[in-house]
Amino acid sequence: MLKLRTIKNKNGLLFMNQYISNSRVTFLKSPLLKNSFFMMLYSISSAGFGFVFWTLAAKFYSPLDVGIATALLSSMNLIVLFSRFGLDYSIIRFFPEYDKNSIFNTSWIVTTFFAVVFGILFIIGIDVLSPNLNFLKSPSNACTYLIFLSANSFAILAGISFVALRKAGLQFIQSLFVSTRILFLLPFIKLKAIGIFDAIGASFIVASIFSIIYLALFGIKLNFKIDKTFLNEAFNFSVGNYLAVWFTTAPNYILPLLVLNILGVEETAYYYIAFSIASLLFMIPGSISMSLLVEGSYGKELKKMIIKSFSIVFSIIIPALVILYFESDWFLNIFGKTYSENGGDLLKIMIFTSIFMTITSIYITIKRIQKDVNEIVILSGIIFLILIGSSYIFMLKFGLIGIGYAWVLSYGIGTVITGVLVWKNKWI
Repeated sequence: MLKLRTIKNKNGLLFMNQYISNSRVTFLKSPLLKNSFFMMLYSISSAGFGFVFWTLAAKFYSPLDVGIATALLSSMNLIVLFSRFGLDYSIIRFFPEYDKNSIFNTSWIVTTFFAVVFGILFIIGIDVLSPNLNFLKSPSNACTYLIFLSANSFAILAGISFVALRKAGLQFIQSLFVSTRILFLLPFIKLKAIGIFDAIGASFIVASIFSIIYLALFGIKLNFKIDKTFLNEAFNFSVGNYLAVWFTTAPNYILPLLVLNILGVEETAYYYIAFSIASLLFMIPGSISMSLLVEGSYGKELKKMIIKSFSIVFSIIIPALVILYFESDWFLNIFGKTYSENGGDLLKIMIFTSIFMTITSIYITIKRIQKDVNEIVILSGIIFLILIGSSYIFMLKFGLIGIGYAWVLSYGIGTVITGVLVWKNKWI
């Protein structure tokens, strides 16, 4: 048994106590921890209010309405993802070394413009891309869809800017404004699936107004000027990360549409709710990785930040995973018995993806800090192809639970590849 040596010298004791106290204060004031804390709080808030929102939607709307609404939301999020062009990560990486006002205005103009263009193209091809959503061809529905699409695009970019400013607390507050969707849900109940979507869209507009006000406090005021110099400097980094983010995030929005077209509307609702709960775990490595990128961009010592990041992630994920595994039916029963019966086994499998996702996410973040996008694109591309391809195959063979197998398989293989790359780079 080890014993601490007693320090009899009074000054020595005072010095040690002061040292320990200062170490704790330094640890708690660490920008990595502060940003990580607020980003996790943002994720928890978004997921928590989303949980309440979809619980109410499942209670007061039919599974058919929920399925259509989730497909609408997935299509909108997918279009926003297409329109980012990696500029969201360029905001984080270049904010410390470039004019922030120019970066933000250039980014929001480019991304919002292309979001609207892609939205119009989606509506034009709706009969081919997703026939169940052909009501978007109505002029009024189309205009509403494009307005909400623009607000969603702007709000997301503004939230990322708060993180890049090392003010992730404002991103958390922004999420509270997005949560106002709950207030709009019941008044729109007569609109059925469109009512759910309108409630979500209205909250994006509220969040965008908040973002405009607070960005101005940091000297970032909206204008319509595009900084071509910034676009040229950030081009390679932006394009590489655009592909990587697309590969990583697109399955979140592609899979509900895939389920819709293969298994049907109600199965889409069951999948989306199970995924929403599993994403509580997926958000943890995402939040820590984003904070690591911010600190690395500001020149912080990378090795210490990596060790600290892994420690934080696994100290949260492991107990959370155990709770979700054993209480999955309880969580799904909140939405209704049918959600537990049809999505319980899927959820139990999907949550194990979070362990593999942690390793790949932090590795990708390290390469972003180093501005080395080639390995990022290759790794994320492989995971994407395996996830989408195996989801399609496993869904046909095993039904809805097949998507759970696909999630674990794709990120498990991604973790093995990460290990090979770490060995190849001689990091260990």
